[in-house]
Amino acid sequence: MMEAVPGALGTSASFALRLGQIIFSSASLLFMCLDVQFYSYTSFSYLVTVMGLVTPWSVSLALVDAYSVFVKCLPRQPRVLLVIIVGDWALSFLSLGAACSTASVTSLLADVESSYCPSKICSRYQLSAAMAFMSWFLSFASTLFNLWLLPSL
Repeated sequence: MMEAVPGALGTSASFALRLGQIIFSSASLLFMCLDVQFYSYTSFSYLVTVMGLVTPWSVSLALVDAYSVFVKCLPRQPRVLLVIIVGDWALSFLSLGAACSTASVTSLLADVESSYCPSKICSRYQLSAAMAFMSWFLSFASTLFNLWLLPSL
């Protein structure tokens, strides 16, 4: 029997990564959606859309990881793992783009004039971008761990 790669699908480290993704993507959504004005900027709407995709993806894979950890049955089909790797990879780059665009637009709005972005709202947008960056980091780490496992199957 082959050794499990720490952080790969079906391990407790992967479960922890998925829980972190859920927490950070949900927090990003929460901070962005506390204010209704985010719809007037495309990058903010893009962040909400991407985090709205990342959250259920991470929840479903966290359930798979929890089942695998508690039942001690590791899912090791190459095609299933490839779909998870591609999904993680795509969502991680989408979330990186959303976090970068949100951070840059928030910085621009804060520097231009306070009428566009009051300090309380801008700080929420900055927190949302920071949470999106953390979600991206965990998602990309999960992608790399699973990619490391794929050739051994």
